[in-house]
Amino acid sequence: MSKTFLKISKHQLSIVAGVFIIMVSLSSGSAEAVDNWWEKGASLLRSFGESSKQTGISVEEIGAGLKEALRVSSENVVEQLGRVDGFNKDSSIHIPLPKQLDTVKSVLAKVGMSGLLDDLELKLNRAAELAIPKAKKLFGEAITEMSFDDVKKIYGGPEDATTQYFRSKMSPSLSAEMQPVVKESLAEVGVARAYDNVMKQYRSIPFVPEVKADLSDYVLEKGVDGIFHYMAIEEAAIRRDPAKRTTELLKLVFGAK
Repeated sequence: MSKTFLKISKHQLSIVAGVFIIMVSLSSGSAEAVDNWWEKGASLLRSFGESSKQTGISVEEIGAGLKEALRVSSENVVEQLGRVDGFNKDSSIHIPLPKQLDTVKSVLAKVGMSGLLDDLELKLNRAAELAIPKAKKLFGEAITEMSFDDVKKIYGGPEDATTQYFRSKMSPSLSAEMQPVVKESLAEVGVARAYDNVMKQYRSIPFVPEVKADLSDYVLEKGVDGIFHYMAIEEAAIRRDPAKRTTELLKLVFGAK
């Protein structure tokens, strides 16, 4: 089968997956709503036709394959980042000190206290690594809530379309859910103590300007950025690399030729 046909076929298959998911989710809704979705689904299923016959993949398998791809991607990312040095030793997502502390860093470096800032920076990364595994549940919930229109946009878009979807839909809820977790992680690794020590030494130096930094919000923002950075990479890999299709369902749906 030609590459051009494959591209068209997978696009069509994925849209049908979205229809299947939404039909199931609306089964308890109003009759009018169900009828509207059914009409849209029937139209797409008619266009699906011959592609389905040639691939031998059922609509149910396609719907499950879509969810499986997203589940595998998110779990891989959470596992990768939620380990020791998942952030700290990864130059792509390492969390530096916030810009507000640049002056503090410069002043303390001049008096031989830069080690205090290094310790604080390490603790910020440790806090993110400790908090990230809590995101797994949120990704699972977002996957089940994907709408018909969401699916169309995802598979009509670029290789990171799913990641863009997650970012737009999940960022508020992810941040809200992760905020208390990040605060707990910051406390567990001793960030507050390290920060207070840094600021005590800084303020002991005459005529330095006042500096404030919200480390909780900062680590939360950088942690979420790290998640979506690698979600985009995982998504592209599953679409292109057979070795990344680690389950039979992924091989069936994304490996059809």
